[in-house]
Amino acid sequence: MTCVIQLVVAVFATISFAVIFSVPRRDLILCGISGGLTWLVYFVLTANGMGNVFASLIATFILTIMARVLAVTRKNPATVYLLTGIFPLVPGAGIYYTAYYLIQNDRDMFGRTGLNTFEVAAAIVFGIIFGFSIPQRLFNYFGSKKDSLGS
Repeated sequence: MTCVIQLVVAVFATISFAVIFSVPRRDLILCGISGGLTWLVYFVLTANGMGNVFASLIATFILTIMARVLAVTRKNPATVYLLTGIFPLVPGAGIYYTAYYLIQNDRDMFGRTGLNTFEVAAAIVFGIIFGFSIPQRLFNYFGSKKDSLGS
């Protein structure tokens, strides 16, 4: 049950974030789905014993692939789906607690949370890099299929 609740919250949070960034109305649901899928992948991987860093890498990679497919089929920039879909993975709590432990002068916890937050952020970056390293012509296939079906 907790998985379903977290999925619904991730979808609505992503849609809210998309509204703030003025995503076109016709793409709000797709942005929500991308954020929900990202969180679902992350949740399933961490629930099955994978560390949060590697789970973030895989979830971001899948999101990047989805964003590129949606960009071609919907004729939008990939950043529309990528920026909003990445929202559930951003380590905001880690950044907060890193700063909190720094202010509290707890150097041990500061170092641990800071390093973990940095690792998650780096995993997100590498997931995007790996997703964009796939040649564009593979994604153009999805756009050409849609064009041939619509004609």
